[in-house]
Amino acid sequence: MRDRDTTQPVVEQRGADTCRRCPPCRPADARRAVERAVTEGRGAPDRAPCDPGALSDAVLVASELTTNAILHGGGITDFRVDVVDPGARPGVRLSVCDRSHDLPVAVPATDDRGRRRLGGRGWPIVCRLAREVRVADLPSGGKCITVVVPLS
Repeated sequence: MRDRDTTQPVVEQRGADTCRRCPPCRPADARRAVERAVTEGRGAPDRAPCDPGALSDAVLVASELTTNAILHGGGITDFRVDVVDPGARPGVRLSVCDRSHDLPVAVPATDDRGRRRLGGRGWPIVCRLAREVRVADLPSGGKCITVVVPLS
C-alpha cells in the first residue's frame, strides 16, 4: 500500500477532546460508519455528490464483510473506512480484519443433490461490487480484507 493510500481508522468522538478507535461489533455499526464517511468525505463543495446506488453498494459490502468476519472469522478485530478520490475514480475503501487465516470462498448455490443452500452469497457480492479486493495475512494472526467500492 502506498503512503498516500493509507487507511484511517473509524474514530468515535467522546466529549470535546477524547477519541477512541471503535471497531464495529455489528454490521449495522459498519453501515453507519460507511454512510458517515461518505457523507463527510463527499460533502465538500468541490466534490460531486455520491450516487445513492453507489452508496447502497458500499453499505452492502460493509455489511457482508463484517457479517462474514463475525460468522466465519472469529469476530472483527479492526475496521477502517475512508473515501479515496484518485482522479475521476472516487471510491470507499473498507478494511475488515478478523482472527481467521481462512480465505473467503464462494460456495455453490446448490449442494450435490441439487438442493438450494442457505447463505454463501456474500463473498460473490463483495467481489462483484468492489473494483479492488485484497486479502492479506496479519503478522499478529488473522487476516485483513481490503476492498474499494466505486462511488460513481
